[in-house]
Amino acid sequence: MKIDYKKGERVRPHLIQLGRESTRSPASKPMKVMLIFPPDWYPSEPYLSLPALTAFLRGAGHHVVQKDINLEMYDWFFSADFLKRVLKKVPQQLDRLKKLSRLRELTEGEVELQLALCECTRMRITELIERAERAKHIVRSPEFYDVDKLEWAMAVFREVTATISLVYAPARICMPPMETDLSYKPFMSSEVLEAVEDTQVNVYREVFEHLVKPAIVAEQPDVVGISIVLQQQIFSSMTFCALIKQQFPHIHVTIGGNTVTRLRDVLPQTPKLFALFDSAVMFEGETAFLRLVEALGSNGDLSSVPNLMYRDESGIHTSPLTCAEDLSELPPPDFDGLPLEKYFVPDRILPYLATRGCYWGRCEFCDHGEGYTAGYRSKKIQQIIEEIRYLRDKYRAYHFHFTDESYPPALFRKLTKKLNEHQMGIAWTTHMRFEKSLLDEEVWKEAQQSGCKFLHMGYESGSERVLQLMDKATTTDVIRRSLELSAKHGVWNHVMGFFGFPGETYEEAKFSMQFLEQNKEYVHSIGFGTFDLSKHTPVAKNAEKWGVTYYRNPEWDLALDYYFTVKEGLGVEDAERVFEEFEQHHYPGWDLKIFIREYVFLYVAHFGTNKLPALQFRAPDSQEELATV
Repeated sequence: MKIDYKKGERVRPHLIQLGRESTRSPASKPMKVMLIFPPDWYPSEPYLSLPALTAFLRGAGHHVVQKDINLEMYDWFFSADFLKRVLKKVPQQLDRLKKLSRLRELTEGEVELQLALCECTRMRITELIERAERAKHIVRSPEFYDVDKLEWAMAVFREVTATISLVYAPARICMPPMETDLSYKPFMSSEVLEAVEDTQVNVYREVFEHLVKPAIVAEQPDVVGISIVLQQQIFSSMTFCALIKQQFPHIHVTIGGNTVTRLRDVLPQTPKLFALFDSAVMFEGETAFLRLVEALGSNGDLSSVPNLMYRDESGIHTSPLTCAEDLSELPPPDFDGLPLEKYFVPDRILPYLATRGCYWGRCEFCDHGEGYTAGYRSKKIQQIIEEIRYLRDKYRAYHFHFTDESYPPALFRKLTKKLNEHQMGIAWTTHMRFEKSLLDEEVWKEAQQSGCKFLHMGYESGSERVLQLMDKATTTDVIRRSLELSAKHGVWNHVMGFFGFPGETYEEAKFSMQFLEQNKEYVHSIGFGTFDLSKHTPVAKNAEKWGVTYYRNPEWDLALDYYFTVKEGLGVEDAERVFEEFEQHHYPGWDLKIFIREYVFLYVAHFGTNKLPALQFRAPDSQEELATV
């Protein structure tokens, strides 16, 4: 499949049409489609892939059922029904350990597991049921805005998932943070296949039986589509795929999403994994999915469906056709059928996307462009405003997450101006670069008035040389001034960065820390890590240029990033040590009791200020406490 993605450039019109009109299927019968968003993802808002596909398919006359199984799973986990099931599994787990002890001496961890299981009594489970239901009520009610109650609810969720883990050990289920570990490697297809069949650790088999299977029996879909956003979702997704094909072999099962697109080169080489599903939609899904559904509803010939990989009796095939979407022709997302009242938030948050691709598209560490066959595109501002108003009024939603990869400066200015002109009355959050063109007091006044409350901002490094290496095309002066303006105008900034970009020295990493410390009065929260060498990044594609040597383990066939060494600067282990140093010694005001981004966004919107010391574990004495928090 030829990829014609031009970094940072607007898409050429003929590319948008490629594969669309030429591959239109003959008239086919209306089909019934079930779309599934699988675990694990924090259940604070719908993920946009399902509502976007739903709107497109329904507009073409097909019946769509969308199921956020991730949300339904966590709602079930924190319920009497599921926790009573956990209690029934305790004797089974103890019996398994007893049998194991006859074969060998139990490890220290297994002995600790035995003791913990013995404490998992009926009284204990009854208490957890009451607390779990109470915690769900808090996150869905105005009590959410009492930070002590919210922190208590988060602790209950962690305690409940830790208890659930006891009967699925050695798997570890964790929420929050989202760190569920089935004790298998998601980057090895052989281990994914083992995990699918492992009835001891694979909690998703029970999720299928309780949530997915009844929905399929009730709805009788012709096609099931599963959206895989994170690699960790491969376990739940492949479990669902395998069980659907076993129990409902007549249903066509297709997968799609960002992770599927990034694995497009290896999926044909993993026939045992591919045997769990029928097809995979790569890149943008609206037209491709519609053509797939039409083909299945008519002659069944999938060879002319764009962006598709599929299997038949002769093997696995990849369509030579690609297509991208004309955003002006796409309908607004359709959330009908999703239980919006069940998300773990007190105020409804809806995602909305005005652009595709990245307007900048030059960062050497970034591979976001791999999700598209064409470059940057944007809806017209009037269409954006009309669709936001439509979603606001239809779903009574006044909080929006604009999920664009990086909001373009010109569109940012237009958006804030138009939101104010139309008096939209919403609160919103998005993702931004530090741009010189936004260093204008009026821009931030407009942003504040328009309801802009929270910005994720790509800092990456405080070293001018490293920023140039990355091709960020910004400076520390621009970063500093942007942070000042954001702080001044009530917008919470979450600064994201990492250590260990190829060539970065310890002194430069140290300067990144010092820059933030020197500007701590303007920085509200941080999100740091270490550099990952993702397989599709410019650095990986031009490793010699960067002095990078990386190793591909042939058994790690689903790996999306590689272990690497560098000729100069911080290596992988060095970057980890720098990160640990920063974790231990950074400004304590950045350590928050509540770290979920949507929750901080709602707090800023609710209290109308980006000065929320009550969210901090150790709020500096000099800051004024909020009486309302």
